[in-house]
Amino acid sequence: MSLGGLKVGQSVDIQRTDGRVHSAVISGVNDSNQCVTVEWFEKGETKGKEIDLDAIFSLNPELQMRPPPQARPVSKKSSRGDINITQLEDNKPSKHPRHESRIPSARSRPSVARPMQNGGDPPVPVPAPAPAPAPAPAVKAIKKEEQQVGGSRRRSNCVKEIEKLEKNRKERRARAKELLNQKQTDPDGDCPNYDFMRMIRDYRDTIEFRPISNDDPIEDHQICVCVRKRPLNGKENARKEIDVITIPHRDNTIVHEPKTKVDLTKYLENQNFRFDYSFDENSTNAMVYRYTAQPLVETIFDRGMATCFAYGQTGSGKTHTMGGDFSAKGQQDCSKGIYALAARDVFRLLNKPEFKKELIVCCSFFEIYSGKVFDLLNKKQKLRVLEDGKQQVQVVGLQECQVHNVDDVLSLIQHGNAVRTSGTTSANQHSSRSHAVFQIILRKKTNKRLYGKFSLIDLAGNERGRDTQSSNRQTRMEGAEINKSLLALKECIRSLSNKGAHVPFRASKLTQVLRDSFIGDNAKTCMIATISPGMGSCEHTLNTLRYADRVKELGPGDPMAPLPERDLSPVSNHHNGALLSPGSSDLAILCTHNEEEVSADMATLHEVMSQLQELEEQVIDEHKNSVEENKQMLEEELQLLEITDEVDYDVEEYTSRLDEILARKIEIFTDLRSKLANFAEQLQEEEKCSKNIKRPPNV
Repeated sequence: MSLGGLKVGQSVDIQRTDGRVHSAVISGVNDSNQCVTVEWFEKGETKGKEIDLDAIFSLNPELQMRPPPQARPVSKKSSRGDINITQLEDNKPSKHPRHESRIPSARSRPSVARPMQNGGDPPVPVPAPAPAPAPAPAVKAIKKEEQQVGGSRRRSNCVKEIEKLEKNRKERRARAKELLNQKQTDPDGDCPNYDFMRMIRDYRDTIEFRPISNDDPIEDHQICVCVRKRPLNGKENARKEIDVITIPHRDNTIVHEPKTKVDLTKYLENQNFRFDYSFDENSTNAMVYRYTAQPLVETIFDRGMATCFAYGQTGSGKTHTMGGDFSAKGQQDCSKGIYALAARDVFRLLNKPEFKKELIVCCSFFEIYSGKVFDLLNKKQKLRVLEDGKQQVQVVGLQECQVHNVDDVLSLIQHGNAVRTSGTTSANQHSSRSHAVFQIILRKKTNKRLYGKFSLIDLAGNERGRDTQSSNRQTRMEGAEINKSLLALKECIRSLSNKGAHVPFRASKLTQVLRDSFIGDNAKTCMIATISPGMGSCEHTLNTLRYADRVKELGPGDPMAPLPERDLSPVSNHHNGALLSPGSSDLAILCTHNEEEVSADMATLHEVMSQLQELEEQVIDEHKNSVEENKQMLEEELQLLEITDEVDYDVEEYTSRLDEILARKIEIFTDLRSKLANFAEQLQEEEKCSKNIKRPPNV
């Protein structure tokens, strides 16, 4: 439809929804939608609306450009001859649409015959035809019809939207009915999350699966990061949880995170992760070992340091991967874990002629719980971690047992697992709450000097605070130490790719005892991230994968992820004017490099707990020393008492010696009490800082 003579600023007549007709000014012309925007002033306000062109032209026909109508001659005979008279409609004036009274009737327009040319009779008036009785009602009917048509066209956009909504509603109902029929016929139709399960099935139908197999090549990495997915366990099947993890290829892992929109529409957020290797629920420990820990065995025979970590949520399969399969009664078959598989390869290589007569194999097994080290092979004796004059970390008192075959290794593993610290969480009845470190050590036969070391670590669960029902100090310190050690571990692995960078190994006991595994060109590390496939563990699974992803993207061998530029300038050992200890300095580095993960309150809590652990060790050491000195002074006191039994004992000597003993006792107890007071004050500070930490809901 043409816009005719419409333009901005032109005055036109419009009709309101209540039937009123008045003038307005065009403020906009929309050619694509065939409508105009008009404005008018009413009751002190400027108002406006959008009107279709049909409604405008129905009230303002003079604005529409139409070709002029051709007059049709009407022949009428009179008594004086033929006279050509143009139709009355051709001579009608323009109809004014404002009021019906403005439409001229036939009575007000008398017709006059034109004079004849070339002479003739004078003009004879032609009588006007009698007025028809129906023109006025017909005009009203036509106008009313035009108003109705114009009003319906003004509502056309709204009607279209309503029709569209109705169509969508019918489609949704048809689709819902179809899904309901499908759900009723599906054997898994009683699943509480059937909609998500169906969406995951549909997604998996669109991808091609090429899982890892024993025929795939083994790649050499200084830092190797892989992911292992376990199958759904009995509890998850009983709760009818769905599997939200898909591993289509050997290096790809997909998490189908269930989401719900504001309008309660369910959808999936598919998150992709890429690692060196991805193992699905059908992979065995032997296959996982073949691509992860087995290449590291040869490293220790090249005078290197190898480390293999199992990291993940409690109950995700870390201990199963490292230690072996569990039976129905909770007994563990240690012969099928990575510990035993690595031991077999060690003795296989040891039987080679170049190593058989030069090296011996020793093993140690200890755990790190809440910042303390305990020997699992020596009645869980508490050990101290110190640095010697060469800045080499020594675990004082750690027992090393020489082994001659795989059976000896399995015996040590079973003994250590039996006394390892465990607890009960909502995820696992027998949760490993400590870091278990099993080391296979190669030493020279002649001088027992270190030749190579393979450390296999089963890390504690990385679940968040809401997975533990208790919130006492021991639990807080345990959780804080786990989180701190995991962050420190990540930073130390980062240092492998940043040659010459400072290694903050003093930030936690775990990285402190593994210091030699992060230093040197011949150090290799492998991390096995174990994940749970259940929908209820989706958040923890994502946390595990993100942690592993951050570790890998900073390591070598990944050209698609360049190393980020990091500030490697040394961190000052002063904080608020006070000199920091090496451990506190490394902790400051740790918090600085992980500001997104460690809040200011959490950093303060870590610092307070580190000081608390240092004071605890000082108090315990001071107490032990005081007990030993008291034993010696008690013997001296007994000797003095024996002297008093003599008839002529020296009273002055007795008095002076007893005074010295008492003064020494007072000095010892005063120092001990002072340190104990500082320790008690630090306990209160830890309590205060822990209250500032925002805890997750339902803790």
